[in-house]
Amino acid sequence: MPAPAPPSDGTAQPRPQPRPEPGRLRDRVALVTGGASGIGAACAARLAAEGAVVVVADLDEDGAHRVAGQITAAGGTALPRRMDVTDPDGVARVVTEAAALRDGLRIAVNSAGVNGPLDPLADLSPADFDSVLKVNLYGVFHAMRAQLPAMAPAGGVIVNLASVAAHAGFRRHAAYAAAKQGVLALTRTAAREYAEHGIRVLSVSPGIVDTPMVTSLPPGATDGLLSAIPLGRTARPAEVAAFIAYLVSDDASYLTGSDHVVDGGYLAK
Repeated sequence: MPAPAPPSDGTAQPRPQPRPEPGRLRDRVALVTGGASGIGAACAARLAAEGAVVVVADLDEDGAHRVAGQITAAGGTALPRRMDVTDPDGVARVVTEAAALRDGLRIAVNSAGVNGPLDPLADLSPADFDSVLKVNLYGVFHAMRAQLPAMAPAGGVIVNLASVAAHAGFRRHAAYAAAKQGVLALTRTAAREYAEHGIRVLSVSPGIVDTPMVTSLPPGATDGLLSAIPLGRTARPAEVAAFIAYLVSDDASYLTGSDHVVDGGYLAK
């Protein structure tokens, strides 16, 4: 039988996502930073749907409460917490709270991030460069620095959000790309250092995802990118979250130290 013809515009249409497996993450405590919106919110919802007890952490406290409320209304278990990932003491407090729940912290998804100013490298001020690294790189460092010892007694999984910008040059994204490349290095290093403690550390590099971070970009900021994606569309946050749910599950038990690109084929050569 011949293959069905693609849509007339050449765009691959999104297919229904695999349904969550309610028991796959049953009773595991999961902490999601940046959980109030975008990929973080989608991860919080997906992990809860698979049985995890999710701590939704975000600087946007109202947003964290909103997402946690939606999870609870859907039959899941979620606790909202305010977290500023640039404050190491504040991060440690939330991680300690999460580690005190049930059998301890078993899953962490470090999703908090910002775009920062979209200027050519020579026009970036040191302060602007620092502001992006403080959230996107130091934020992951502060989170892992607290999460790794919390997980050490029983093991666990950490997934850090990187980006295709860490793999390819993105105009006007020097600070963002530099931070995300640093996230890859932190991930690989921690994976080697903590494997003996039963901790897996991974990263995911999404392409263009339909999140507030992308939709808030100024007009023209993503010009030319969509046409370079073989699937011809942006990703949905739920698609990235579904893959992350797999990574933190026992189904991915032999994966650690690796980066996983979820980009619709953008980096395919």
